[in-house]
Amino acid sequence: MSEGRRGAGALVLAALLCSAVARAAVPSLEEVRRAHPPSEAELLDRHGELLHELRVDDHARRLPWVALDAVSPALVDAVLRAEDRRFWEHAGVDWRALGDATLDTLVRGAPRGASTVSMQVAAMIEPGLRARGARRSMPQKWDQIRAARSLEDAWNKRHILEAYLNLSTFRGELQGIGAAAQGLFGKAPSGLDAAESSLLAALLRGPNAAPGTVARRACALLPPQACAGVNALAQARLQGAPRLEPRAADAPHLARQLLSKDAPRVITTLDARLQRAVGATLRQRLAELAGRSVSDAAALVLDNATGEVLAYVGNTGEGASARFVDGVRAPRQAGSTLKPFLYGLALEERLLTAAALLDDSPVNLVTGSGLYVPQNYDREFRGLVSVRTALAASLNVPAVRTLTMLGPERLALRLRALGFESVSGDGEHYGYSLALGSAEVSLWELANAYRSLANGGLWSRPRLLPAPPARPVRVADAAAAAVVADILSDRAARSTGFGLDNPLASRAWSAVKTGTSKDMRDNWCVGFTARNTVAVWVGNFDGSPMRDVSGVSGAAPAWLDVVNLLPTSRVTAVARPPDVLARRVRFDPAVEPERDELFLAGTEVDVVMVKPSTAGGARITYPADGAILALDPDIPPPMQRVRFESSVDAEGLAWVLNGTVLEGGGAAPTWLPAPGRHELALHDHTGRPLHRVRFEVRP
Repeated sequence: MSEGRRGAGALVLAALLCSAVARAAVPSLEEVRRAHPPSEAELLDRHGELLHELRVDDHARRLPWVALDAVSPALVDAVLRAEDRRFWEHAGVDWRALGDATLDTLVRGAPRGASTVSMQVAAMIEPGLRARGARRSMPQKWDQIRAARSLEDAWNKRHILEAYLNLSTFRGELQGIGAAAQGLFGKAPSGLDAAESSLLAALLRGPNAAPGTVARRACALLPPQACAGVNALAQARLQGAPRLEPRAADAPHLARQLLSKDAPRVITTLDARLQRAVGATLRQRLAELAGRSVSDAAALVLDNATGEVLAYVGNTGEGASARFVDGVRAPRQAGSTLKPFLYGLALEERLLTAAALLDDSPVNLVTGSGLYVPQNYDREFRGLVSVRTALAASLNVPAVRTLTMLGPERLALRLRALGFESVSGDGEHYGYSLALGSAEVSLWELANAYRSLANGGLWSRPRLLPAPPARPVRVADAAAAAVVADILSDRAARSTGFGLDNPLASRAWSAVKTGTSKDMRDNWCVGFTARNTVAVWVGNFDGSPMRDVSGVSGAAPAWLDVVNLLPTSRVTAVARPPDVLARRVRFDPAVEPERDELFLAGTEVDVVMVKPSTAGGARITYPADGAILALDPDIPPPMQRVRFESSVDAEGLAWVLNGTVLEGGGAAPTWLPAPGRHELALHDHTGRPLHRVRFEVRP
């Protein structure tokens, strides 16, 4: 058919169609944009910087809408040459192309389409116009023409082209030019070159066509000399499913917690710079611990005054044993990190002062589940120590003795008041081991409880979203909290347990405590400066123990690095209430040297001396009253002798077992145990009983 006859046919068809086309209602461009939100939700920091991108739509991959001005001119040119050469001239319908296509279909039997960009956009934004089957029927085509004319009346050409580039599917599930450019070429749409643009334009006709087919179609859009390399580019970029990497992935656990289809863009209190630096610090620390069976770490940074979360690292990514587990929220055994709240409660109730002496010597406690025999971390005992030394050096036995004064239930109630919702059992459930952190807590709870210490016993919930600060509630005595904070900042007192050279000494003033759970499964370091609270956990989420890692060697170095990332404050320490008094205290020289000490008003003393031991105060410390000793049949009997121990030097005293004085006596006699119930007594030189215990030996 000649060109003149085809043109005349097109004009006749155009006249017929024009007479039948009516205008239809068209949504605004903004309405269309809102109806096609990104498939990736955005988590932003306090300054609006992107922290994490998370997919929340499983049907397509779309990035934020791209303005036409942000698209490469090469792409615009390639798309229009492939899809609608007379786009800028027609009014929504290319009547000449439509007439030619109609005649080809009716006369030559060679069906082909002639939809303009405007007609395609009209079909995209009005579901009823989408093709049902291989091709549209004639009534559907007429509806599409009508919608395209209405669209041209309502929008300008640039808006139509912008919508087309954002609504079209390019490859697989990549919808829109933003996702296509990033997913296929790792670029923004503004950076696409001619070869890349021609491939994208060719994909519009067949998004899932074979790479070779796409390359041939792309070459038809380029000058012959520019076609070299297009096939290689197609083979390199179009093989397999396209992969759209997130633009940012710095807070995965928090993103899964806060983002959804209903919350696609969330501004948080986090600081992106600090978040990335804390994550890098944890990864570096885990690399340094390689070979010690440590795979996971988590950290939290809070603003003391507002409760705002500045950094939230739930785990360390690909190298983690369970990277989807949120280490900030997961409950783990607390270890020694609960001791500050134990001693704070004892100070508050005037049972102890920071100068009071506690006995760091073996103790056996009979409980409902058996005998509880606490040990210090280093398996050594130091005799009488002050409360300051006991807490700063994290000695276990004095902590247990302190809990016997308070009772486990009293401590459990205080922990719940501090926000430890995971401490759900009563005191009897935990027993005396609660003093050593047998309860499971989360890093979230622990960090905020230490923040309450920094705030003088005032507690409020941490905040992840910008909002006015919550009104704090008092959960602990301000004076007691200040004394505990001072002890936790005392490097000299800490040296008893950790030595002077340890990774707990930050550049700025800080109060800090470490903790390690049973069998080396959890490792903590939590502390605060005048401005911020920092909590770090390392361990293994699969429950396996670490090797040769303690709080001071595992989490503490990472804690110190994070604290040193934070801006320092002019304030060198947390505020000290007026009812906290400083006194010079003289100790028994055999116990501790003279020093300045802090007291709650009304509890201050000037001298702390050890009361001379007397036989009348002698007590049997092993075995404990009610103890059950078990004989092991695999061990030769002579190797199972029991050593009796007392609280004072028992030289000159008599040990009486079942009414018979043990020969040899002395400070710590031994006895070959026999099955049955027994009574052991300690008598003075006159035969007067000073202390008596009953115990049982079982085979």
